[in-house]
Amino acid sequence: MRLHEFQAKTLLTGYGIDVPEGRVALTSEDAATIARDLGSEGFAVKAQIRSGGRGKAGAVRIVRTPEEVATAAGLFLGRTFVTAQTGPDGAKAHSVLVERAVTASRSLYVSFFIDAAKAEAVLLAGAEGSEDIEQQVHTGEMRLERLSLAPGEGIGESEAAALGQRIGISGNLLPEFVSLLQRLARAFSALDATLLEINPLLLTGNGDFVAADAKIVIDDNALFRQPELAALREEQEDNEGERVAQNRQLNYIQMDGDIGLVANGAGLGLATLDMVRAANGRPANFMDIRTTASSLDVAYGFSLLLNNPAVRSILVNVHGGGMQPCDTIADGLGIAMRRTGRTLPTVVRLAGNNAEYARFRFANFGCRVIDRPDMWSAATRAVEEARAAGGRQ
Repeated sequence: MRLHEFQAKTLLTGYGIDVPEGRVALTSEDAATIARDLGSEGFAVKAQIRSGGRGKAGAVRIVRTPEEVATAAGLFLGRTFVTAQTGPDGAKAHSVLVERAVTASRSLYVSFFIDAAKAEAVLLAGAEGSEDIEQQVHTGEMRLERLSLAPGEGIGESEAAALGQRIGISGNLLPEFVSLLQRLARAFSALDATLLEINPLLLTGNGDFVAADAKIVIDDNALFRQPELAALREEQEDNEGERVAQNRQLNYIQMDGDIGLVANGAGLGLATLDMVRAANGRPANFMDIRTTASSLDVAYGFSLLLNNPAVRSILVNVHGGGMQPCDTIADGLGIAMRRTGRTLPTVVRLAGNNAEYARFRFANFGCRVIDRPDMWSAATRAVEEARAAGGRQ
């Protein structure tokens, strides 16, 4: 379950994370009132949709007066924004976040996510924050430092300090940065999150770290023990496929592209999506198959892709283990193809429990299956297959 920015920031303040002062408005009049109460010389007005890429979609504005805040809010509220993550239908903004603008001396990147392939939590940190961070990492413009985290142990001071030094944090700022990472790690664990991203993390002239933007994805499998978070779900913002997918043990988000993606684990799914983009491909969706999904649930997910005429190839990137062996995914594809009557070139990267048996199953479904040993070769081949089938360049 993805949270809105304002929801994520509210949760983070409970763990001692500084965020810009601000409130949510449902009308342009409320937005102007909030701005007057803040009394700042500048304001950030942000449409609240559960999607990245809002800046590029025109969903964020920096303005100077309460009147300009009201104007921006009036333009945002009720408007549908289309981003790379929303798909062609976009997402409608029902509220705006009005914040005091933050003057920063430096912008950083910090994220925590679950790497399903390695069954570990991971911390990434970068010396710069950017909306185009995936592309910049791919082109070598930016380097992200990676730190694997032991389950339930948090982050030690020495390893956090070493990470901070690698991205240029030093002097009196280093202990503050270490403390920040430790608090974020506690939040990540306590909230049962699969992703916690601060981009950008701003450093002010006073030496304070401020989470200017925040993204949190909660593990749907853990919502039974997170009733307050479960109550935040807003069904009116989900399309029908996404809504049904939630009940079929799938986290599914439709996007505007021609390459269908299937992965098990939010971290692996996001990495797959980023890899396809780095290969100049266009993902048609994000799909995270939960460990409790059956082959029939998986079949529903594949059916969403096969019933989408824009999809020209499918990329399957799974790591079998525990409750969900690889052949469960393979059987789901077979069922979906029989139901829909459509086959597509399918690139698979398999590892873990029953991977070899899954390859055998894939090979007997009557579709062209291309086995690849690693994520990059799988992503590039899926892009090639989509283009060969007449997908977008």
